[in-house]
Amino acid sequence: MLAITDTAAEAIKSLTTDAELPDGGGLRIAATDPEQGLELSLAAQADQSDTVLTGEGLNVFLEPMAAEVLDDKVLDVQPFTNEQGQEELRFAIGPQDAPEAGAQA
Repeated sequence: MLAITDTAAEAIKSLTTDAELPDGGGLRIAATDPEQGLELSLAAQADQSDTVLTGEGLNVFLEPMAAEVLDDKVLDVQPFTNEQGQEELRFAIGPQDAPEAGAQA
């Protein structure tokens, strides 16, 4: 099952709070075309077929293909320098055996 680092959990909580999602809303990860990567979006609720990960005030909804692709992965947030030289934070996926793997949601 997808693991979520503490840093990623805080980022998800911040995004869902800022978006003023209703209770039960969260981050949805979809892999409608795994060759093209994953799609992240905010959702007011999970789709009926989603796998729902919850913990400490956050909800993550995994579309069935995304749940399969991410089964042995960890979701993290990493710094990235954009074209203007400004640092941004971006979600990143890595193997669960990485030392920075945090709590599982």
